[in-house]
Amino acid sequence: MKYAYEDLSDDQFEKLIVILCQRLLGMSVKGFAKGPDGGRDAKFVGTAELLPSTTDPWVGTVIVQAKHTNGYNRNFGEADFYSKQSKDTVIGKEVSRITKLRKSGQLNHYMLFANRRLAGNADQVITQHIAEECNLPESSIYLCGLEQLELFMRQFPEVPALADLDPVDSPLIVSPDELAIVVEAIASHEVDLSTVLDALPAERTSYETKNSLNNMTPEYAAALRRRYLKDTAQIRTFLAAPENLDILRSYEATTEEFQMKIISKRKDFQNFDAVMEYLLDLLFQRDPILRQKQHRRLTRAVLFYMYWNCDIGEIVDAETE
Repeated sequence: MKYAYEDLSDDQFEKLIVILCQRLLGMSVKGFAKGPDGGRDAKFVGTAELLPSTTDPWVGTVIVQAKHTNGYNRNFGEADFYSKQSKDTVIGKEVSRITKLRKSGQLNHYMLFANRRLAGNADQVITQHIAEECNLPESSIYLCGLEQLELFMRQFPEVPALADLDPVDSPLIVSPDELAIVVEAIASHEVDLSTVLDALPAERTSYETKNSLNNMTPEYAAALRRRYLKDTAQIRTFLAAPENLDILRSYEATTEEFQMKIISKRKDFQNFDAVMEYLLDLLFQRDPILRQKQHRRLTRAVLFYMYWNCDIGEIVDAETE
């Protein structure tokens, strides 16, 4: 079976990679520990059991990195992951750390696992780049993407079970698909979301009460209201139009999923500001439509509408009033 690695938390993915590396290198692989520079490495010292082969195994210190993303269909060649011209990328930051470890004699071989697709040309280019920048032989560098990761899961079918990939422990993950339909429909309909209306939409649970119930900070609430309140009436009118019934159903499916997921994972966040920003980051990361420049503000406006309209977040229970 194929696993939805994008729905795992970083910790779950790291645990999976540690157990896999115990099969590939040996049982003495030590789990990921946060270093002084914020990086997290797993480590193996000794003679590898299977890598790169049983006849010519690695010997020495192997440093392992796991780079997890909640994004869909990501790949090693994307600009945020690798760019020869920029050090502010995943690989750019890794090169700096590998170089330091090499100079201090703490690294002989390097492995990087990511839940991204790894094309052959990207594998070659990135491996050569790391080798040249870090004075490390190409034969001592191993990159593993989704394709090879799936092969390993079939080769070692006990690994996912040992990693205890329990959905209960998964992070707050939502699907962007239905929301993308709503945002794209509003954008293509050319609803003017820049006009400030004189008539503001009616509130249900008051904004102030809702913010208090959800532990949204006054500063964040004020910024949301100032930026997006003017958009809510247009969004409401668009969704209420009879010809947009299918879009309304996509909106309702979105809010139902978001609300149930928020309820189940709310304890993981200090305040509702963090919930909103986490959701936005996740949505932009997972969907190419939502992260388009012309749709980013509209996505924020629709998410605010969900909150303002009491479709997500805690509200006063009418039966207890």
